Amino acid sequence: MAGAGVLPGRAAAEARRQGWRVVAFAFDDAVGLAEQADLVIPSRLDAIQAVLVELMGQGVSAALFAGKFWKQQIFEHRDRAVDEAAQSLVSGGFSDGALAEMAVAALTGLGIEVLDQRPFLSPWMAEEGVLTRRAPTDAEWTEIREGLVQARRLAEFGIGQTIVRARGAIVAVEAIEGTDAAIRRGTGLTGPGTVVVKAAAPTQDYRFDVPAVGPATVTAMAEGGAVALGIDGGKIMLVDREETLRLADAAGIAVVSVGEAAG
Repeated sequence: MAGAGVLPGRAAAEARRQGWRVVAFAFDDAVGLAEQADLVIPSRLDAIQAVLVELMGQGVSAALFAGKFWKQQIFEHRDRAVDEAAQSLVSGGFSDGALAEMAVAALTGLGIEVLDQRPFLSPWMAEEGVLTRRAPTDAEWTEIREGLVQARRLAEFGIGQTIVRARGAIVAVEAIEGTDAAIRRGTGLTGPGTVVVKAAAPTQDYRFDVPAVGPATVTAMAEGGAVALGIDGGKIMLVDREETLRLADAAGIAVVSVGEAAG
């Protein structure tokens, strides 16, 4: 089940390496997916019944979600004609937990297991430690540590995974708009000097979401004058690691992956 970005293609490549036959249901543009999948089936959020029929027709035994599924698209479809399966999928609401529960129920009913993404994306999980040439200053460390406590709690309640802090205050919290938009909103409010923190929920469901940062994250930070990025150690994916850290070093942004004990 492929959303946007580079991760579906990478997950497909790893799945094939592990011996899976890969049938990709593409809900958005996914770079490199066609080259790695045995079959790509264009799919739409407002036509879930067609997806279910294809799943059965292809003899699918396990499903892996990868990439960005923009929740805004679900709201865009709410006033349009959608099939009965799509209506059922959102009948419990648009929260992450409700959507995940309905997706699992629909797929399990077809005898399809929903897989944890991490075995297919583990090479990109960020290890703990300072990842850039520059380490955070003492003041930045304080913002990161306090921010991680707050971000983990917010993620636990399904609000978002990213917060933007400045001078001891939270200036932006990620919601439906996504990480990069939250960063731009936060830096737009305070100007240069902000710190960005991204965390996973204590009960993160890695079947549906592996939190990630990448070049776009750092670019948004650099454009707004943010100075440091703190991520939850061992729980956040670093997409395009080399390019992400190159951009961070060029902008003087410190990137650090912090374990729960240290945070």
